[in-house]
Amino acid sequence: MHQHYNGLKTTLLLGGIFGLLLAIGGAIGAATGNMAFIWVFALFGVGMTAYGYWNSDKIAIKAMKAYPVTAEQQPAMYRIVQELSAKAGQPMPTLFVSPTQAPNAFATGRNPQHAAVCCTEGILTLIDERELRGVLGHELMHVYNRDILTSSVAAAVAGVITSVAQMMLFASMFGGGGGSDDDRPNPFAEIAIALLAPIAASLIQMAISRTREYDADEDGSRLTGDPLALASALNKLENGVSAYPLQPTPQLQNASHLMIANPFRSQDVSRLFSTHPPTADRIARLNEMARGGV
Repeated sequence: MHQHYNGLKTTLLLGGIFGLLLAIGGAIGAATGNMAFIWVFALFGVGMTAYGYWNSDKIAIKAMKAYPVTAEQQPAMYRIVQELSAKAGQPMPTLFVSPTQAPNAFATGRNPQHAAVCCTEGILTLIDERELRGVLGHELMHVYNRDILTSSVAAAVAGVITSVAQMMLFASMFGGGGGSDDDRPNPFAEIAIALLAPIAASLIQMAISRTREYDADEDGSRLTGDPLALASALNKLENGVSAYPLQPTPQLQNASHLMIANPFRSQDVSRLFSTHPPTADRIARLNEMARGGV
């Protein structure tokens, strides 16, 4: 398996999204002549990040209407997670099942001590036990790699960028408030920044999510010792999601980046804005990993 330097990529991408926020703050401050409210948005962003991080498990579980399950209710799922958690030297997470035929799975929680793993009813009937082991290994690595913190920060800052950009657009359209006309920045430039900044923030957020998926594929396959099992599961999920897609409601859109496969129809989200890398690319990497030995 080639080294993709995904940790470095994630650091650079997070730096880019924070840099974009600072750039917008400087632009809107220049437009209004008052930098004080930028701190309000900065604190709001920190608050959103903290809330999302500490409540990530509750938010995602609620969005999928999932219910907790025991070893008696889901013996295969429980046995696999128990085995892999012990192998990784980590505590056993809480297990949930979502009552939907849309095949998918996700893990969430701020750390291994407060983790939850969820499978949909659809995925439990679609894939066999070997493939399920590959999927659950992938999901557990999201928790062990602290991906929930990364995605919470990216989502919160992207949300703040969108809010600040909307204020900037409003200020530009209605005259702003700073200085004479000669001193004010070009209103067309302000409007362009206000319109493009949320798109740029979304693209960076998507890139971070895709990077984390590649990492979890590789690390999860090392945990299970069976990259071909995950590759087979991903192939089935590609077809299963097409047959049983989720509706892209705001709640599910906020949770979709946690799932192992993009839960929406391809026409509901463009490849450019997808939170997941192409399934064919992921399968190709897993096949290469299997050829090289785990």
